[in-house]
Amino acid sequence: MTTAIHTLEGNYVSPENTKFRIALLASRFNELVVKELIAGAQDWLIRSGVQPINLTLVRVPGAYELSHIARDLALSGKIDGIIALGCIIRGDTPHFEFVAQAANAGLQQVSAATSVPIGFGVLTVETLDQALARAGSKAGNKGAEAAQALLEVLNLKVALNAWSQA
Repeated sequence: MTTAIHTLEGNYVSPENTKFRIALLASRFNELVVKELIAGAQDWLIRSGVQPINLTLVRVPGAYELSHIARDLALSGKIDGIIALGCIIRGDTPHFEFVAQAANAGLQQVSAATSVPIGFGVLTVETLDQALARAGSKAGNKGAEAAQALLEVLNLKVALNAWSQA
């Protein structure tokens, strides 16, 4: 006989979405791609009930600078979550690996240290065509996917808080 266990899970559709304050943190480098990631994330959030007045777009030069500003945003107390958006395209030098690793590790460290969730919408691709495919054409929009994941985590945090208070 199997006993049912209590399960906590986030959902991206929730009345709580109207209360969330979210920063879209986006790099300017590879703007052709990043502007589509921003549009996808913003569209997903608004269609999911997040109020436009609760969205803030913050721009940084490139993906390397994302974690520094993410930390400042997380510590500001003015946001509940961050969606980091950027595009790193491999070139002929190892620079790609340095920037990709710094963006990934830096954002993860900020989220862990501050308990502010960060949706990861930073593309790491070989070519511009791959980037464009992931920014709204063949492969969907990774900005929208990062927004969905962030809403799920924010709603899970609400559920965890309610569970811990019970």
